Amino acid sequence: MITIVQLIAVVFALFALSRVILRLKDGNLSRREFVFWTFIWIFLIIVAFFPDLFTTIAIKLGLQQGVNLLSSLAIIVLFYLIFRLYVKVENTEQQITRLVRELSLERKKKK
Repeated sequence: MITIVQLIAVVFALFALSRVILRLKDGNLSRREFVFWTFIWIFLIIVAFFPDLFTTIAIKLGLQQGVNLLSSLAIIVLFYLIFRLYVKVENTEQQITRLVRELSLERKKKK
């Protein structure tokens, strides 16, 4: 029997998956990012339908509950995403600095 939480999780994951597909078609998402996010949302659907599977895996890994395994995986994924954002922000800052320098030199040459 499907619970309301499972239904909400599946509907949300399917909605998010549809957004991922649209972003790929629009060209706003690379294939690598598409694969990553598709994996995440399909993983959520699997977790929603088979929560006991993760309890079994968690116990084999030395954790007491499946929720602990999912929480640990979520933290790892979040740290990875934060790292990716950090790298992109640093890259953007370097590009802005380079552009500002070039514009400044161009203005100086015009004067």
